[in-house]
Amino acid sequence: MKKKTNPKKTYQALVLFSGGLDSILAAKIMEKMGFKITAVIFQSCFLNSSQALKMAQKYKFRTIVKNFSKEQLAIVKTPRFGYGKNINPCLDCRILMFNKTKEISAGKKNLVIVSGEVLGQRPMSQNKNSFQLIEKKSGLKNKILRPLSGKLLPPTIYEKEGLVKRSALYAIIGKNRQGQFSLLKKYQISEYPTPGGGCLLTDPEFSHRLKKLLQKVPLCKVKDVLLLKRGRVFWNKENLIVVGRDEKDNKLLEKSYCKKNDIFMEPIEYPGPSLLIRNFGEKKLNKKQLEKIGKILRRYCSKANNKINKDKNLKIKLRQPTGVSQLIIKKTG
Repeated sequence: MKKKTNPKKTYQALVLFSGGLDSILAAKIMEKMGFKITAVIFQSCFLNSSQALKMAQKYKFRTIVKNFSKEQLAIVKTPRFGYGKNINPCLDCRILMFNKTKEISAGKKNLVIVSGEVLGQRPMSQNKNSFQLIEKKSGLKNKILRPLSGKLLPPTIYEKEGLVKRSALYAIIGKNRQGQFSLLKKYQISEYPTPGGGCLLTDPEFSHRLKKLLQKVPLCKVKDVLLLKRGRVFWNKENLIVVGRDEKDNKLLEKSYCKKNDIFMEPIEYPGPSLLIRNFGEKKLNKKQLEKIGKILRRYCSKANNKINKDKNLKIKLRQPTGVSQLIIKKTG
């Protein structure tokens, strides 16, 4: 007698996948039900996708990576539903992610949209009212399955149609992760990253930098935001100044982040940090202004400030849109 095949093997689950324990569990629960898993991974100037990609590869999930930097920056500037503790518009971001996932699912049949969200885990975006709002604004009412808390939420269309059994869902609630930990062995999860640190918008230091940029340059672009992620950040009126902390920063500032109209400085005689100036003002910087900024570079050039060299002037290679020249920063003190 021919063995019957599981019809769910032809069904797919689009899982919003951060690579954290909750999203891994959500994917594994769906996989256990017989669904083929596609991890939808978002990356932007605020989100790093490396952790999610690593975990998806480990558990052999198919991946779709979506970069939505421009759209996310737009909602960070003017969030419809406000900010969290720092400058994180969590509700707006979740709506944007589900909208993007809905676009991926367009025209496809036999597909379930899945999230690893846990009821009560986050006060702003993971409560019943927020779940309803997210579904309404993304046009996915009753079409987002949250397996970890599914038994505590209204039945989704997938359950009503018999695609998903409610008995296969869980009733996990709150910030305590004991419910998730109890499922590790059952779903053969041997590795997962520690929670937190995924979104820069929740980081207090980065949020402070971004708030200042938005205040000074409301029309800032993604390439401007990227500078805030590197090195030491200063402002001199309308000039954003970034000083590299290490060799990696220096290379990125020069090769990846330096734009045509930026000014780039680096010491000539001593190893040390590089400095990038992005001028958001209308006027060009004069020699006096450049020398003032050059003193910031000297401050972090330890080799030039040691006992032997501290009384010497520091020669700086200055690269401007008009060409390459030298700048002399006189001894300190």
